[in-house]
Amino acid sequence: MRPLEFGWYLPTHGDTTAYGLMEAQIPSSSELCDRVVQAAEQAGFEYLLIPVGSVCWEAWITGAFMAARSSSIKPLIAARPGYINPVLLAKMISTFDQMSGGRICINLIAGQNESEVEGEGVRYPKEARYELMEEEVSILKALWTTRGPVNFDGKFHKLSGAHIRPRPRQQPFPKFYLGGGSRKAWELSAKHSDVHLFWGDLPEKIASNIAEIRQMARDHSRENDIGFGMRLQVICRENEADAWEAANQLVRHATERQKQEMKTLYNRSEANLRVQQLAREHGDLLLPHLWTGITKVRPGAGIAVVGDPAQCAETLQLFIDAGCHSFCLSGYLHDEEAERFGRLIRPILAENNRGRWAA
Repeated sequence: MRPLEFGWYLPTHGDTTAYGLMEAQIPSSSELCDRVVQAAEQAGFEYLLIPVGSVCWEAWITGAFMAARSSSIKPLIAARPGYINPVLLAKMISTFDQMSGGRICINLIAGQNESEVEGEGVRYPKEARYELMEEEVSILKALWTTRGPVNFDGKFHKLSGAHIRPRPRQQPFPKFYLGGGSRKAWELSAKHSDVHLFWGDLPEKIASNIAEIRQMARDHSRENDIGFGMRLQVICRENEADAWEAANQLVRHATERQKQEMKTLYNRSEANLRVQQLAREHGDLLLPHLWTGITKVRPGAGIAVVGDPAQCAETLQLFIDAGCHSFCLSGYLHDEEAERFGRLIRPILAENNRGRWAA
């Protein structure tokens, strides 16, 4: 069995305790980033998801600064198809890896919001972006592992005699993560990912998805190379009632416009459609402590583990038992929730999973 690993989220778009309530908003700042990274590192998180999007600070610059201002946590930064020439991107990642002492991992994102991608000048439709991403990851891996010049003749990229310096510090190269619910995403993970991250779902569905993607990975002789994880929110308090009050406060003031945007702006994302479907079919609760409420106001990871420490640990354990080893988590406020996870939930999981702790 793979060692368990836990990642946290850096809210470069700002933080909040109540969507839609102005006085609850905390704006983006370097001070906010420092607080969250320090809390996550002290809580023992192994990696740090840095988001991308028009409302977020630029991820590569942020990641480089945060790596320099921390000591152990690994930034997980997006490689998005069509944004950066793959030869330059290979050099950026390997330079980052060397300069940080081996502290970089790569998040493969085709893009959730079509209008945002188009607004940033990327004109490939989503299906083509997955094809493009497959080419670009293949180029990255070839540049990092091939002795001598690299030649590549693809649909989107053609290279003749490409080479880079330095090579990555991590061998053969940094880990790749991918979160997605579409068949295209699964196919790309089966061929290239070290970790496929699912968004919140029922544990039995996750176990079924894991079996299917592992079967797909077998076609590339990678069934033992790919691992699986969950992207979830956590809302933990020492008292269960306080946890539910914090959860409900997050969505209590959300505007109808915010709720409508979740249904329209992200309707090309299979993973977003799935969490919306779960909310419709199951209401607010998938399980006694697995809550769909944040899906009303936030795209992506909108399903939350809510409860006291034992209840949160028990719910996360269901996904461990389903076959997940990596957990990319977030919570509000992000520095405070990271501290609570490290102090309240992590010790329970460590006790219940002896011999599987990554750090």
